[in-house]
Amino acid sequence: MTDARDSHVTGVVVVAGGMGTRLGADRPKALVEAGGEALVVHAVRRAQAVRGVQQIVVVAPRTQLDEFARLLSDSAEVVAGGAERTDSVAAGLRRLRPEVEIVLVHDAARALAPPELFERVAAAVAEGFDAVVPGVAVTDTIKQVGPDGEVVATLDRAALRAVQTPQGFAREALVRAHALGVQATDDAALVERLGGRVRVVEGDPMALKVTTPSDLAQVVRLLASG
Repeated sequence: MTDARDSHVTGVVVVAGGMGTRLGADRPKALVEAGGEALVVHAVRRAQAVRGVQQIVVVAPRTQLDEFARLLSDSAEVVAGGAERTDSVAAGLRRLRPEVEIVLVHDAARALAPPELFERVAAAVAEGFDAVVPGVAVTDTIKQVGPDGEVVATLDRAALRAVQTPQGFAREALVRAHALGVQATDDAALVERLGGRVRVVEGDPMALKVTTPSDLAQVVRLLASG
């Protein structure tokens, strides 16, 4: 049987513009090393291993374009990002070749997200969804609070998911979403605004996001354990 992904050209936009402030780094977060290689190198290598991916675009800070290009060599195209994350995703989206139909938007900070996760997201997009996000079950009790810190409600965690990347999109849906001109930390939220069909698939614990020194230490341990 032919896999649905076999008939869809897939491109990956890797967002690598975070400055690593909470990480205490003196460089963009994506250039911080784990296991002897920059986080962005780990992220791109895993994206390269994804079946159906024919183009990878890394969106990096304008001041470090040469360093990113040197690190990634021929494995990815490097373009300058914008002032906000949404602007950076849009810059990567514009660089994708016309034949790309499925777009996977990924954070370089989730450097260990496995190829299987990319493929699971892409397969769901190929089934006809406008956007697909990987998510993991929330294990903590979640309380909604007001501006004064008073609890407003205790949410049912059974219906909640902590969302990861890569997030997948039908290209035309993502283009329409960005045409809204609205900033968001989550591209799927833009598709939701347009009434698009958004599906959640099972996430992966390896897709943890490096934000703090303890996150980076965990990634180093995972790399060392093979």
